[in-house]
Order: sequence, then structure tokens, then C-alpha cells
Amino acid sequence: MPDVDLALLLPSWELALRAERKSPQTVKAYGDGVRRFLSWCQVQDRVAVLDRRTVDAFVGDLLDSGAEPSTARARQLAVRRFRPGWWRAGTGALWLGDRGKEFSYDALHKTLGERAAAAGIVGFRPHRLRHTAAHRWLAAGGSEGGLMAVAGWTRPDMLLPYTRAQASERAAQEARTLTLGDW
Repeated sequence: MPDVDLALLLPSWELALRAERKSPQTVKAYGDGVRRFLSWCQVQDRVAVLDRRTVDAFVGDLLDSGAEPSTARARQLAVRRFRPGWWRAGTGALWLGDRGKEFSYDALHKTLGERAAAAGIVGFRPHRLRHTAAHRWLAAGGSEGGLMAVAGWTRPDMLLPYTRAQASERAAQEARTLTLGDW
């Protein structure tokens, strides 16, 4: 595990728990457990590392100082929950989910499909978003070359399938804007 200041990571970890829709009580319990671990490490003049030996010493000290076994177990679970490596910065992943999972293309596809179904959108396919984005880009006055660069297309014929469906609408709007027939 990299040499990390765990106290600095705690607020972002709590934010991640809230994003996972953990209850406020759960977020508080986990946060309190980790804060207790960090303060214990400071009092014991120990480096706050999340290895088995240090966490076991923390839990043992809690029990020795009279904490209820259920309290000690809750603190241990909080520290273990903090430990799995959700901060895996070396992965290159933009988002990391629960239990260290990366937010992959398949996860995005599934999530968008579920959200569309919940919103009552019938026949939604995430790939259609490319059609919508291409149309909006050109309708807003963006160039085809710019669209190709943003979408990752290397040849002009690659954008045709995405722009053809709304081409007549854009042409009609362009004609209205040019006002060539107005007197």
C-alpha cells in the first residue's frame, strides 16, 4: 500500500459512501471508527497503516480499555471498510466503485439503460447518444472536422451515419438563418 495520509482521504471516502447511498448513520459509524483508529495511532505514536497487525492492536486496545465487544467489532469493520483500496490511483480508472470495481463500458451501458427504463424511455440504446451529440454539435455551428476530432473519427465518412438522420432539419434551419428568400 502506498504511503498515504489516511486523515486526508477520510472526507473523500465519506463522500464515496454517501454516493453509494449508505445511510447517514452508516457513514457516521464508519467515519467515527476510522477517526478513532487515527487518533489511537497518534496517541500510540504509531504510523497509521491499515495492515492486520496495526488494526488487531487497535481492536485489542479497545477491548483492553473496556469497550464493548460490539463496539470494538464496529470499529474494526469501519477500518476494514476503509482499507480495501478504493483509492487505487495507479489504475488509471476515472471512477472506482464499491469493493474496488472500476466503472467500465459495460457498467456505463447497464447504468444508462437502467436509468432510461426508470424514466420510461422505450428502446433506448446508449449508442444513440452519439447520434444526438453529433446532431447537436453541427446544429450549434460546430464544424465537421471538430466533430470528427471530438468523437474520435478519422475519416469524414465515419460521421455520416450519425449526422444523416437530422441533416434535413439542420438544412432547413440553416436556410431560415440565411434568409435568402426574404424581401
